[in-house]
Amino acid sequence: MHDISLITTIAFGLTAALAFGLVSQRLGLSPIVGYLIGGMVVGPNTPGFVGNVALAGQLAEIGVILLMFGVGLHFHLRDLIAVRSIAVPGALLQSSAATAACMALTLLFGWDLGSGLVLGIATSVASTVVLLRVVTDNGLLETTEGHVAVGWLVVEDIITVLVLVMLPAFAGRGETGFAAALGIAILKLAILGGIVALAGARFVPWLLLRVARLRSRELFTLTVLVLAMAVATVSYLAFGASMALGAFLAGMVVGQSKVSSQAAADAMPMRDAFAVLFFVSVGMLFDYQAILASPLLALGVLGVVLVVKPLAAFAIVALGGHSLRTALTAAGALAQIGEFSFILAEGAKELNLLPGEGHTVLVAAAIVSISLNPVIFRAVLKLEPWIEKWPVLGRFLSRGKDELGARINATAAKRPSEAVTAIVVGYGPIGRTVSRILRGFDIDPLILELNVDTVLELQASGKRALYGDAANSLLLEEAGIASASYLVVTLPDPDVRLNVVTAARGLNPQLRILTRARYLQEREGLEQAGASTICFDEGESAVGLAEVLLTDVKASRERITAEILNVRRELGTTAA
Repeated sequence: MHDISLITTIAFGLTAALAFGLVSQRLGLSPIVGYLIGGMVVGPNTPGFVGNVALAGQLAEIGVILLMFGVGLHFHLRDLIAVRSIAVPGALLQSSAATAACMALTLLFGWDLGSGLVLGIATSVASTVVLLRVVTDNGLLETTEGHVAVGWLVVEDIITVLVLVMLPAFAGRGETGFAAALGIAILKLAILGGIVALAGARFVPWLLLRVARLRSRELFTLTVLVLAMAVATVSYLAFGASMALGAFLAGMVVGQSKVSSQAAADAMPMRDAFAVLFFVSVGMLFDYQAILASPLLALGVLGVVLVVKPLAAFAIVALGGHSLRTALTAAGALAQIGEFSFILAEGAKELNLLPGEGHTVLVAAAIVSISLNPVIFRAVLKLEPWIEKWPVLGRFLSRGKDELGARINATAAKRPSEAVTAIVVGYGPIGRTVSRILRGFDIDPLILELNVDTVLELQASGKRALYGDAANSLLLEEAGIASASYLVVTLPDPDVRLNVVTAARGLNPQLRILTRARYLQEREGLEQAGASTICFDEGESAVGLAEVLLTDVKASRERITAEILNVRRELGTTAA
């Protein structure tokens, strides 16, 4: 019988994650808790089925790659530059504080300074998946606070890469010293950034436009996936950078293209599935027996993660002149550790720089902190009004919104998703006519179209347009569906029309949705999906022919109007 360990690991892992995720949701907890428990159930330290831990870890890495790629799509270079004043010093200072606390802790347990240093650096690195999940779930990814948190995360990732490169030299096994190892690592990262930037300016936009013009969604999705995976893999193999950092850079490059909205929409389903496997893989590493052997050390490391890191982040951001909410967001989002901590700890353990119990307590701290992070994040944000009530502390921490937030919000305000009254899906003959009429009444519609050349022409002429599949909720959100008043669906495909109406109604219950339909039998499905008004091709043809016939027989205008109303009633083509 052939090896099916990959299939069984995915099947049992996702099944356990689904079962316990549903239970967690019913109990009012984050589904992440259920995913972690599901991983414990299929892990090697519990009875029953045992999944392949190594395979699960690689599948989880795919989730991290797709997640960071998606973030890069929306996190442009100007945003990263805008937060450099707080993200760079903040990440460095917070990492130093966490490392110092861990070194002091491990000295109490008889560790040497080197081992304590490695453990401290590992505890200072937050999980990409968890941070982005909690920031996104709370609607903060596209805000000042979200940009600061993501920028902080990127700096931590770069620090981790540099530390990984220097580990052999630190262990006395490297061919070069510290200074040379650090210089080589920085040079590699600079070369990687230069290559990605050059590709982003030349090759990637050209490739995506050529593929988009083929009008094949499968090929476009495949191209996006290949770009994300290829850049991530090359970053790791050729430059020693983490795959997550490479994927982030790839996302930033694709995000500069004219088809970035559809690229983001295509990456979303794959990203979510593999992100769940990340949490499952973390749960599989849990060994309760090893924790019982070093309970005080485990509690101490957990204290560094849940107390020292958040307090350090809060103090750094607040003292840096940023808003109270930004400081609280950074504190809550960074109160956890994850995948990069494991990578660093594993590398250090292989070089005998970290005792085996160090890796074990890191896993335990990761599981507990990841489980609690959504609750901690929401609780920390609720402290804002309480802190503001303190006369001196409140005034000091809430002293105005900084220029950083103003710059980012000003950039976001220019996006087409803001102040959109009407969205027209499809720019064929019907879509063009509807758009022209709307503009005649001073309503500038936003066009969603799958023909990339049409989108480019519209944008070049100053009209608002986005490339992509309007049945995808992510693209609709990008277009500003939540604040729109009207959605006009002019697409010829009945299945796509139904999917667009369903997605739009789920995102905006008050939206007035007008859609065409070819046949009368489409009425029930479209009405159930949430269409407000349906115009049938069959019915409108009958109305048009009846009007021409009545005009030819010299019927009065009143008679023509009355007969047209009768025809509409007979065919059931009145507004739904």
